[in-house]
Amino acid sequence: MYPCHSSSSIRQPNAKSLIRIRNVSLPDSTHVANLFRPIQADKDRLIHSLRTHNINTLPELRRIERIFSALNAPDTAAPMQNAWIYYVDSHNLLNELRGLTRDYPFSSECLGEAKAMVPRNGNVGGNYCWKVLKWVKDQSLIPRHASLLAAKPAMWGGKKPSAADVQKLATMCTNEWTRALTTLLRHWDANGA
Repeated sequence: MYPCHSSSSIRQPNAKSLIRIRNVSLPDSTHVANLFRPIQADKDRLIHSLRTHNINTLPELRRIERIFSALNAPDTAAPMQNAWIYYVDSHNLLNELRGLTRDYPFSSECLGEAKAMVPRNGNVGGNYCWKVLKWVKDQSLIPRHASLLAAKPAMWGGKKPSAADVQKLATMCTNEWTRALTTLLRHWDANGA
């Protein structure tokens, strides 16, 4: 007996709440249902947070996605899919990429091209955000967009840059953007799970 508990405050099992099977005590089905009520309440809170867009970072969305995957509850698929679409379309993904690319901000045109090419539905496998990031990587969009950006006159303040300067800037953008993309893709395994 623990000193802070009286014997009356500790709920003792009664014959109705236990089922005896070969000397193993299991709670009855009512007791099991009561054990899952907090899980259902937490799931409902997470779904509400997704629908109200209170969760808007990639690590937090991945954490919830893993929780939902472990629960294997079909009612979580649509809210999760919609949360990923909102995350990408509301520029939260671009903001996270730019947070990782402070010296050479990630190209919105590069991300926009990938978003235009990737289907939003979840029928293809993987979530929308992962598919967009994977498209950027697999289609080698970063080097192309880095070269386009480096060649823009606005990048040089009206001066005409040399070809070597344009190539140097393109390489620096490519390296920084690729590091950021790789960092975000680490949140998934190779198949987007």
